[in-house]
Amino acid sequence: MSDVDFDAEQYEKCREAGKILAQVRDEAAERVEVGASHLEVAEWAENEIRELGGEPAFPVNISIDEEAAHATPERDDDSTFGEEMVNLDIGVHVDGWLADTAVTVDLSGQDELADASAEALDAALEVAGPGVDVGEIGAAVEDVIEGYGFNPVVNLTGHGLGHWEQHTAPNIPNREVAQGATLSPGDVVAIEPFATDGRGKVKEGSSEEIFALEREGNIRDRTARQVLDQVTEEFKTLPFAARWLDSPRAKMALRRLTQQDMVHGYPVLKEADGKYVSQKEHTVIVTDDGVEVTTRSR
Repeated sequence: MSDVDFDAEQYEKCREAGKILAQVRDEAAERVEVGASHLEVAEWAENEIRELGGEPAFPVNISIDEEAAHATPERDDDSTFGEEMVNLDIGVHVDGWLADTAVTVDLSGQDELADASAEALDAALEVAGPGVDVGEIGAAVEDVIEGYGFNPVVNLTGHGLGHWEQHTAPNIPNREVAQGATLSPGDVVAIEPFATDGRGKVKEGSSEEIFALEREGNIRDRTARQVLDQVTEEFKTLPFAARWLDSPRAKMALRRLTQQDMVHGYPVLKEADGKYVSQKEHTVIVTDDGVEVTTRSR
């Protein structure tokens, strides 16, 4: 038996974040339909998280077709959904304790690609548990996705979730690796298979709408200083959207803060061949005899 106290406050807050997130994910997915607004879906989900007692752990990611991660609407975004593959990636925190989840809403007719990532996640959850090498989880993901005739995205991984930290060790690969970290009771991890009909690699695009604090410091520009103060007070080390900032000159302030290495941006990640990407993700607490999925629908 482990000495982990699974009734401790931190785990209760992880569970609460997961409960809120499961509800918001399911309802947000129902709002994704041809003609609906990206910005309205994102803002509805972020506001609903707050209404239910949580805070967004990062901006709602709305990735379309070949986009895999880090896409979120701009402040005045007028984009609408078409007959596309849509990935929703949403996070919640309660006092800095996190849950992270994603689902593909397929409007493109690529049902099997969406099924591949979803079934791969189910297989990964069957394997995951205390003492399990993360390479075994990656092998389960790879086996399912390749069984569908697709490729896993190998340069994206699942990850640990820390206090006010969205990405911590261990990385959870989406393919078989010879040896990786071993899961232990008490670990909180996000497992997120990505499947593609491309070669299985993503690359950085040119656009950035999501940022995070790199370091605190002094900056002379008044607008940049006001933005930095808002970031450190409201978001701490978690990612935030440019549209969340109060300043009407936020983009200019972010450029200056990025130049001073005080914040860093997250470029949109795209499949290298321009092919479709699907995603499915749950957050789990590793227990003494398996995993507890915190983001499963109730």
